[in-house]
Amino acid sequence: MEKRFHYGWVNLVLAALAMVATLPGRTQGLGLVTEPLLADWGMSRVVFAQVNLWATLFGAVLCLPVGRFTDRWGPRVVMSGVALGLGVAVLGMTFARSIGVLFVLLTLTRALGQSALSVVSLALVGKWFARRLNLAMGIFALLVAIGFIAAFPAVGAVVLASGWRAAWTGVGVGVLVLAVLAFLLVRDAPSLADGDVEALALQPGDLTLEEALRTWAFWLFALASAAFGLVYSGIALFNQSILELRGFPAETYHRTLVVSTMVGLVCNFLAGWAGQKWPMQRLIGVGMLMLGLSLVGLPLVRTAVQVDLYAATMGAAGGIVTVVFFSVWGQVFGRTHLGRIQGCAQATTVVASAVGPLLLAETLARTGSYDLLFWGLAVVVAGLGVASWVVPMPTRRGLLS
Repeated sequence: MEKRFHYGWVNLVLAALAMVATLPGRTQGLGLVTEPLLADWGMSRVVFAQVNLWATLFGAVLCLPVGRFTDRWGPRVVMSGVALGLGVAVLGMTFARSIGVLFVLLTLTRALGQSALSVVSLALVGKWFARRLNLAMGIFALLVAIGFIAAFPAVGAVVLASGWRAAWTGVGVGVLVLAVLAFLLVRDAPSLADGDVEALALQPGDLTLEEALRTWAFWLFALASAAFGLVYSGIALFNQSILELRGFPAETYHRTLVVSTMVGLVCNFLAGWAGQKWPMQRLIGVGMLMLGLSLVGLPLVRTAVQVDLYAATMGAAGGIVTVVFFSVWGQVFGRTHLGRIQGCAQATTVVASAVGPLLLAETLARTGSYDLLFWGLAVVVAGLGVASWVVPMPTRRGLLS
């Protein structure tokens, strides 16, 4: 029998592009323009963190309906529509002249980028792969990491050279191009003509969203991912400030983004390989260990080498947690209700990412340092790491071997 090309790989590349396109709606993307934006608007960090908090919380609400829409209408329509809206919102931010308008547009970028486009991007891959899901998600994570490696310094350079509005204009146009590509090239589901037999059958043992929410496993993975999101979002938004308090220039912040992303890329590959052999709960436990080490180490950095070591450890944690978050929902709970389940999980990480920057800003305002919060979060992360060794996984009938 002639071996047909698996169109899922085309969808995987488009999904990776879509995930990179969430940059303007993500905290690390917004972190690239935080300092010039604060100077432009004359806002304090606490005020901006509060604006960001509410924008992100309102944006998180969109995760649940987008998951449902993706299951019902298919990824093609949802991805192209969400990308179109995100591109318009990003371009709109460059013309904002009042805090009210900025808040509305920031909310839209959070809702359409960090929330909606992330959900449909992950669901697109999850709905096309079954036996090769961990491999596909490992490759997906690699492509996303490569995309961010290119995007971070490129956008950062434009911000430094021409200002944040010029940088956001280019990003907005790029997202609009993605909307067109998604509409033209994305396929919703495999067919027999594509030879994608492995992803055709819905499994009778697939869990519904309500059943998944009643398992300890869902909350282990959701809370572990949320903990990383909280830590990473807070640090990403104020990383320049964190490092400046220790005497490092803005260029050091841009270098840490590259270092952490490159290490994360390697760990994406390793985590995708390990996911074929290790239980997913053990893998998330390793991710929590690396995250805890980075939180303990950050208050201790004094030299450029130590900053790079911290960035590498945080990147390793991100590489592991990202692959687990991308692949665990379809693997553990099934693909029938994947959009809804991933939407709910994404909502928990978005809420956590909204809280993170405000916690850091308040800690700095009250204590003059971020360190107390880092130590406290290290304890929480350690608890999740311990839980990864005791929480049982749900069983499902009819799993693919």
